[in-house]
Amino acid sequence: MQDKFFSVRMRAAKDASHEKGGKHISGGEMLATYENIKKAMNTLMDKALSHARGAPDFMQIQFEEVDKPFHLLAPLHIKTNTVSNADEGHEVAINLLKKCGVPKQTIDMAYDVISQNDGMRGAILIDAHSGERVDNRGKKGIRVSRMDWFDETFEKWATRQNMPVHFRVKEAVTLATKVANHPDTIAELCWSDDPDYVTGYVASKELGYQRISNLKEYGDERGCRIFFVGRSENIETYIDYLEKEPILLEWEEENDTRIN
Repeated sequence: MQDKFFSVRMRAAKDASHEKGGKHISGGEMLATYENIKKAMNTLMDKALSHARGAPDFMQIQFEEVDKPFHLLAPLHIKTNTVSNADEGHEVAINLLKKCGVPKQTIDMAYDVISQNDGMRGAILIDAHSGERVDNRGKKGIRVSRMDWFDETFEKWATRQNMPVHFRVKEAVTLATKVANHPDTIAELCWSDDPDYVTGYVASKELGYQRISNLKEYGDERGCRIFFVGRSENIETYIDYLEKEPILLEWEEENDTRIN
Protein backbone atom coordinates (compact mmCIF):
# COMPACT_ATOMS: atom_id res chain seq x y z
CA MET A 1 0.00 0.00 0.00
CA GLN A 2 2.04 2.92 -1.34
CA ASP A 3 -0.45 5.79 -1.09
CA LYS A 4 -0.61 7.81 2.10
CA PHE A 5 -3.91 7.44 3.90
CA PHE A 6 -5.70 9.87 6.15
CA SER A 7 -8.17 9.27 8.95
CA VAL A 8 -11.19 11.53 8.35
CA ARG A 9 -13.42 11.83 11.44
CA MET A 10 -16.71 13.59 12.14
CA ARG A 11 -18.79 14.25 15.24
CA ALA A 12 -21.98 16.28 15.46
CA ALA A 13 -24.15 17.49 18.34
CA LYS A 14 -27.19 19.66 19.05
CA ASP A 15 -27.60 22.59 21.49
CA ALA A 16 -23.83 22.73 22.17
CA SER A 17 -20.65 20.82 21.55
CA HIS A 18 -20.22 17.45 23.24
CA GLU A 19 -17.84 18.97 25.79
CA LYS A 20 -20.51 21.51 26.79
CA GLY A 21 -23.25 18.94 27.24
CA GLY A 22 -24.78 18.94 23.76
CA LYS A 23 -26.89 16.04 22.57
CA HIS A 24 -24.86 13.61 20.45
CA ILE A 25 -26.29 13.40 16.93
CA SER A 26 -23.80 11.49 14.84
CA GLY A 27 -20.20 10.37 14.48
CA GLY A 28 -18.18 8.52 11.90
CA GLU A 29 -14.86 7.91 10.25
CA MET A 30 -13.44 7.02 6.87
CA LEU A 31 -9.95 6.37 5.57
CA ALA A 32 -9.03 8.24 2.40
CA THR A 33 -6.10 9.09 0.17
CA TYR A 34 -5.31 12.79 -0.02
CA GLU A 35 -7.22 13.07 -3.31
CA ASN A 36 -10.36 11.62 -1.70
CA ILE A 37 -10.39 13.60 1.57
CA LYS A 38 -13.04 16.04 0.27
CA LYS A 39 -15.29 13.15 -0.83
CA ALA A 40 -14.95 11.49 2.58
CA MET A 41 -15.74 14.77 4.37
CA ASN A 42 -18.87 15.26 2.25
CA THR A 43 -20.05 11.71 2.95
CA LEU A 44 -19.65 12.16 6.70
CA MET A 45 -21.24 15.62 6.63
CA ASP A 46 -24.27 14.26 4.76
CA LYS A 47 -24.56 11.48 7.34
CA ALA A 48 -24.75 14.00 10.19
CA LEU A 49 -27.06 16.47 8.45
CA SER A 50 -29.62 13.80 7.59
CA HIS A 51 -29.57 11.87 10.87
CA ALA A 52 -32.85 10.80 12.48
CA ARG A 53 -31.68 12.04 15.91
CA GLY A 54 -32.13 15.64 14.74
CA ALA A 55 -30.41 18.57 13.05
CA PRO A 56 -26.99 19.34 14.57
CA ASP A 57 -25.84 22.85 15.34
CA PHE A 58 -22.28 21.74 16.11
CA MET A 59 -20.09 19.65 13.84
CA GLN A 60 -16.39 18.94 13.80
CA ILE A 61 -14.65 17.25 10.87
CA GLN A 62 -10.92 16.65 10.98
CA PHE A 63 -8.31 14.57 9.23
CA GLU A 64 -4.80 13.41 9.99
CA GLU A 65 -2.26 11.20 8.25
CA VAL A 66 -2.14 7.58 9.35
CA ASP A 67 1.52 6.96 10.17
CA LYS A 68 1.34 3.26 11.12
CA PRO A 69 1.15 0.21 8.84
CA PHE A 70 -2.29 -1.25 8.14
CA HIS A 71 -3.48 -4.66 9.25
CA LEU A 72 -5.70 -6.42 6.70
CA LEU A 73 -8.61 -8.35 8.22
CA ALA A 74 -11.33 -10.51 6.72
CA PRO A 75 -14.87 -9.47 7.72
CA LEU A 76 -16.57 -11.55 10.38
CA HIS A 77 -18.96 -14.22 9.16
CA ILE A 78 -22.52 -12.96 9.41
CA LYS A 79 -25.78 -14.52 10.54
CA THR A 80 -29.19 -12.92 11.05
CA ASN A 81 -31.40 -13.83 14.02
CA THR A 82 -34.99 -12.77 13.30
CA VAL A 83 -37.12 -12.02 16.36
CA SER A 84 -40.63 -10.66 16.94
CA ASN A 85 -39.85 -7.91 19.47
CA ALA A 86 -37.12 -6.34 21.59
CA ASP A 87 -37.67 -8.63 24.58
CA GLU A 88 -37.14 -11.68 22.40
CA GLY A 89 -34.13 -9.98 20.87
CA HIS A 90 -32.51 -9.48 24.26
CA GLU A 91 -33.09 -13.14 25.11
CA VAL A 92 -31.15 -14.04 21.96
CA ALA A 93 -28.41 -11.52 22.79
CA ILE A 94 -27.99 -12.89 26.30
CA ASN A 95 -27.76 -16.47 25.05
CA LEU A 96 -25.18 -15.46 22.45
CA LEU A 97 -23.10 -13.62 25.05
CA LYS A 98 -23.17 -16.71 27.26
CA LYS A 99 -21.97 -18.80 24.30
CA CYS A 100 -19.06 -16.37 24.00
CA GLY A 101 -18.12 -17.10 27.60
CA VAL A 102 -19.61 -14.06 29.34
CA PRO A 103 -21.12 -15.16 32.69
CA LYS A 104 -24.81 -14.40 33.27
CA GLN A 105 -23.93 -12.31 36.35
CA THR A 106 -21.67 -10.11 34.22
CA ILE A 107 -24.40 -9.76 31.58
CA ASP A 108 -26.88 -8.64 34.26
CA MET A 109 -24.37 -6.10 35.57
CA ALA A 110 -23.76 -4.84 32.03
CA TYR A 111 -27.48 -4.23 31.47
CA ASP A 112 -27.53 -2.28 34.73
CA VAL A 113 -24.62 -0.16 33.45
CA ILE A 114 -26.55 0.47 30.22
CA SER A 115 -29.56 1.75 32.17
CA GLN A 116 -27.35 4.21 34.08
CA ASN A 117 -25.45 5.58 31.07
CA ASP A 118 -27.97 7.12 28.70
CA GLY A 119 -26.39 9.35 26.04
CA MET A 120 -23.07 7.54 25.68
CA ARG A 121 -20.99 8.68 22.69
CA GLY A 122 -18.65 5.69 22.60
CA ALA A 123 -18.23 2.17 23.86
CA ILE A 124 -18.23 0.99 27.48
CA LEU A 125 -15.56 -1.56 28.42
CA ILE A 126 -16.63 -4.19 30.94
CA ASP A 127 -14.44 -6.82 32.57
CA ALA A 128 -16.05 -10.11 31.53
CA HIS A 129 -15.05 -11.75 34.81
CA SER A 130 -15.95 -9.11 37.40
CA GLY A 131 -18.68 -7.21 35.52
CA GLU A 132 -17.03 -3.89 36.43
CA ARG A 133 -16.65 -1.02 33.98
CA VAL A 134 -12.93 -0.50 33.32
CA ASP A 135 -12.51 2.34 30.80
CA ASN A 136 -13.00 5.36 33.12
CA ARG A 137 -14.15 7.54 30.21
CA GLY A 138 -17.56 8.62 31.51
CA LYS A 139 -20.08 9.70 28.85
CA LYS A 140 -17.36 9.91 26.20
CA GLY A 141 -16.61 6.20 26.20
CA ILE A 142 -14.18 4.68 23.71
CA ARG A 143 -14.36 5.62 20.03
CA VAL A 144 -12.98 2.88 17.79
CA SER A 145 -11.01 4.60 15.06
CA ARG A 146 -8.68 4.21 12.05
CA MET A 147 -10.62 1.57 10.18
CA ASP A 148 -12.43 1.24 6.85
CA TRP A 149 -13.61 -1.08 4.11
CA PHE A 150 -13.37 0.18 0.57
CA ASP A 151 -16.72 0.47 -1.20
CA GLU A 152 -16.02 -1.86 -4.11
CA THR A 153 -15.20 -4.93 -2.02
CA PHE A 154 -17.87 -4.08 0.59
CA GLU A 155 -20.55 -3.92 -2.08
CA LYS A 156 -19.49 -7.30 -3.50
CA TRP A 157 -19.54 -8.80 0.00
CA ALA A 158 -22.95 -7.30 0.84
CA THR A 159 -24.45 -8.63 -2.39
CA ARG A 160 -23.01 -12.08 -1.70
CA GLN A 161 -24.40 -12.06 1.86
CA ASN A 162 -27.84 -10.68 0.84
CA MET A 163 -27.17 -7.66 3.05
CA PRO A 164 -28.17 -4.03 2.41
CA VAL A 165 -25.47 -2.11 0.54
CA HIS A 166 -25.62 0.63 3.15
CA PHE A 167 -23.01 2.83 4.84
CA ARG A 168 -24.45 1.80 8.23
CA VAL A 169 -23.80 -1.90 7.55
CA LYS A 170 -20.27 -1.21 6.31
CA GLU A 171 -19.43 0.82 9.42
CA ALA A 172 -20.88 -1.73 11.84
CA VAL A 173 -19.20 -4.80 10.36
CA THR A 174 -15.87 -2.98 10.01
CA LEU A 175 -15.94 -1.89 13.65
CA ALA A 176 -17.09 -5.28 14.93
CA THR A 177 -14.35 -7.02 12.95
CA LYS A 178 -11.61 -4.76 14.33
CA VAL A 179 -12.84 -5.19 17.90
CA ALA A 180 -13.31 -8.96 17.66
CA ASN A 181 -9.81 -9.51 16.28
CA HIS A 182 -8.11 -8.31 19.46
CA PRO A 183 -7.27 -11.31 21.67
CA ASP A 184 -8.63 -9.59 24.81
CA THR A 185 -12.13 -9.16 23.31
CA ILE A 186 -14.61 -11.74 24.56
CA ALA A 187 -17.70 -10.28 22.86
CA GLU A 188 -19.42 -7.09 21.75
CA LEU A 189 -23.06 -6.08 22.33
CA CYS A 190 -24.45 -3.20 20.27
CA TRP A 191 -27.60 -1.49 19.10
CA SER A 192 -27.94 1.89 17.44
CA ASP A 193 -29.02 5.22 18.95
CA ASP A 194 -30.84 5.94 15.68
CA PRO A 195 -34.58 6.03 16.59
CA ASP A 196 -35.52 4.55 13.20
CA TYR A 197 -33.14 1.57 13.37
CA VAL A 198 -33.88 -1.25 15.81
CA THR A 199 -31.46 -3.94 14.61
CA GLY A 200 -28.43 -4.71 16.78
CA TYR A 201 -25.85 -7.43 17.13
CA VAL A 202 -23.59 -9.58 19.25
CA ALA A 203 -20.14 -10.22 17.78
CA SER A 204 -17.09 -12.29 18.59
CA LYS A 205 -14.21 -13.89 16.69
CA GLU A 206 -15.77 -17.36 17.12
CA LEU A 207 -19.49 -16.60 16.62
CA GLY A 208 -19.00 -13.91 13.99
CA TYR A 209 -21.38 -10.99 13.48
CA GLN A 210 -24.74 -12.13 14.84
CA ARG A 211 -27.40 -9.64 13.71
CA ILE A 212 -30.54 -9.47 15.86
CA SER A 213 -33.50 -7.95 14.04
CA ASN A 214 -34.96 -6.14 17.07
CA LEU A 215 -33.18 -4.91 20.21
CA LYS A 216 -35.26 -1.80 20.99
CA GLU A 217 -38.52 -0.04 20.18
CA TYR A 218 -38.91 2.33 17.23
CA GLY A 219 -38.47 5.94 18.37
CA ASP A 220 -36.04 5.04 21.16
CA GLU A 221 -32.87 7.16 20.90
CA ARG A 222 -30.95 5.14 23.47
CA GLY A 223 -28.12 3.09 21.99
CA CYS A 224 -25.59 0.69 23.45
CA ARG A 225 -22.07 -0.45 22.67
CA ILE A 226 -20.30 -2.69 25.19
CA PHE A 227 -17.03 -4.55 24.77
CA PHE A 228 -16.56 -7.43 27.20
CA VAL A 229 -12.83 -7.78 27.81
CA GLY A 230 -10.93 -10.71 29.24
CA ARG A 231 -7.87 -9.02 30.77
CA SER A 232 -8.56 -5.60 32.27
CA GLU A 233 -4.99 -5.25 33.57
CA ASN A 234 -3.95 -4.53 29.96
CA ILE A 235 -6.74 -2.03 29.40
CA GLU A 236 -4.61 0.91 28.19
CA THR A 237 -2.93 -1.29 25.56
CA TYR A 238 -6.36 -2.51 24.52
CA ILE A 239 -7.72 1.05 24.21
CA ASP A 240 -4.66 2.07 22.19
CA TYR A 241 -5.45 -0.72 19.70
CA LEU A 242 -9.11 0.36 19.43
CA GLU A 243 -8.30 4.04 18.94
CA LYS A 244 -5.04 4.03 16.96
CA GLU A 245 -4.27 0.74 15.22
CA PRO A 246 -5.18 1.11 11.51
CA ILE A 247 -7.04 -1.75 9.87
CA LEU A 248 -8.65 -2.35 6.48
CA LEU A 249 -11.12 -5.09 5.66
CA GLU A 250 -10.43 -7.24 2.64
CA TRP A 251 -12.68 -9.91 1.14
CA GLU A 252 -12.41 -12.38 -1.71
CA GLU A 253 -15.48 -14.27 -2.84
CA GLU A 254 -13.62 -17.52 -3.52
CA ASN A 255 -12.50 -17.67 0.13
CA ASP A 256 -15.88 -16.81 1.62
CA THR A 257 -18.12 -19.19 3.55
CA ARG A 258 -21.66 -18.01 4.17
CA ILE A 259 -23.35 -18.97 7.43
CA ASN A 260 -26.44 -16.81 6.99
